[in-house]
Amino acid sequence: MEKKWTILPVDQKAAAALKESLKINDIICAILTQRQILNFDDAKNYFRPSLKNLPSPWLMKDMRKAVERIKTAFENKERILVFGDYDVDGTTAVASFYQFLTSIYNNQHTDFYIPNRYKEGYGLSKKGIDYAFETKVSLMICLDCGIKSVDLIDYAKKLNIDVIICDHHLPDNKIPDAVAILNPKQSDCNYPFKDLCGCGIGFKFMAALAEDFSIDEIQFHQYLDLVAIAIAADIVPMTEENRILTYYGMQKINSNPSLGIKTLMDLSGLKSHLTITNVVFAIAPRINAAGRMDDASKAVKLFIETDQEKALELANELHTDNSDRKEVDSTITKEALEIINSDEDFKNKKSSVLYREHWLKGVVGIVASRLIERHYRPTIVLTKSGDLATGSARSIKGFNLYEAIYECKEHLVTFGGHYAAAGLSLLPENIEAFAKQFDEVVAKNVSDDMLVPEITIDAPIRFSSIQYPFFNILRQMEPFGPENMNPVFVAEKVTDTGYSKIVKDEHIRFVLKQDNITLNGIGFYMKDKFDLLLQKKPIDVAFTIEENEYQGNKSLQLKVVDFRVSE
Repeated sequence: MEKKWTILPVDQKAAAALKESLKINDIICAILTQRQILNFDDAKNYFRPSLKNLPSPWLMKDMRKAVERIKTAFENKERILVFGDYDVDGTTAVASFYQFLTSIYNNQHTDFYIPNRYKEGYGLSKKGIDYAFETKVSLMICLDCGIKSVDLIDYAKKLNIDVIICDHHLPDNKIPDAVAILNPKQSDCNYPFKDLCGCGIGFKFMAALAEDFSIDEIQFHQYLDLVAIAIAADIVPMTEENRILTYYGMQKINSNPSLGIKTLMDLSGLKSHLTITNVVFAIAPRINAAGRMDDASKAVKLFIETDQEKALELANELHTDNSDRKEVDSTITKEALEIINSDEDFKNKKSSVLYREHWLKGVVGIVASRLIERHYRPTIVLTKSGDLATGSARSIKGFNLYEAIYECKEHLVTFGGHYAAAGLSLLPENIEAFAKQFDEVVAKNVSDDMLVPEITIDAPIRFSSIQYPFFNILRQMEPFGPENMNPVFVAEKVTDTGYSKIVKDEHIRFVLKQDNITLNGIGFYMKDKFDLLLQKKPIDVAFTIEENEYQGNKSLQLKVVDFRVSE
């Protein structure tokens, strides 16, 4: 698939001023100014994040109400249920808050609950509330869900169950009648950072409780590794408070991870210094796989387990779930691509809506993302669930998916989501009409140019600059994530040495030269472009820089994003 390259502009005056202040590489300074790091103090806060710079939890609307309700529960020896969603954010939020709660309250009076994706669906569920009622719970704490559950919160109230909501999703016009709502996205919430994930909001709740009960910070700081995993997996902006929390969470993962995380690391083959990339592509999928394939409560049980043998057993279950998930989503992706490639209609549309009854509900979101990598269109993948067709949608850059689906709501039973991703359900007999209207909405709002994926390049660079002193400063820009991505570079007029080759039938192992300097690289799923190398013409290469370790030897290599023949 051809891609357009966009090299970000640089304010040369601002970059020069920053270089004068910091005395570091001018390419690094240019990238920092692109990220609005313009002076010494900005750079200090960026390169040396401090937990002291976290906003007070008491700035969050309803925090005092939430703390007081917990204190009342303690005084009255009430049963408390910690409820969370089945994804990484929900399960890490439940695991951290449940452990903190049981450390300060009788664990005979505490319990947790994760809904089943297939039987209960996303978010707060009636079955979960019924479980709370049956087990004599009078206070539920909802993490990573609840802000849209107006009717279910009313149902809980009828059963004399109070609910504290800790959610980060955008509220609707009508707010649930909960005893307290912790959500910075409420229009009347003065909390300064709006982009916490669900686990992050749970962390702030723990911070307020610790302060109110005069509990040492270590009692909740020990869960920063779980918070970091949630932030990375939930793809929230890696800026300000999220970056501080992740920075210290990654330190804990690399120095003293909890038993559950350590066991997952070992099974993933991760031994040395972990990065956010390792978390996103090795740790998070194993946590998510529990809910996709089976029962997400296994993930919570792993993170609260203190026995090594039992932790290994649970981690192995997650590892097996993930292997099964990979096989299933690979099979479904292949089937879906065959449908797209064999049906002429898809070539004339600006969207893709696919439906097969036998596809697994838990992986259709992953499949939608994979299809966009190969067929760059707003994509919806549906499967049969009970009497309904249900599924996930993923968008392309610059297109508001949620608004497009909203325009087609007459065909839907339920829907929800945000700009880039959404979930929906409808009657199978309405799929054709929905797909037709959805494509009309997409065609009206998506230009042909938007259907060409874009690579954003931070800066040009020459091979001579790619050395360890430069890379070591780059590494201090971690943790990477949205709004603080791993810098992408372009090296122009590079030549292939003749030693580049296709590996594992899909990828290219590059051996490239510029200025008599040779560097190795890897380009995943690029075999279709290998003919460009065989032309023996100079090429431009877009890449990130990473460290490769082989048989104890470390070297820098290129992780190639794209390449093209030089002009």
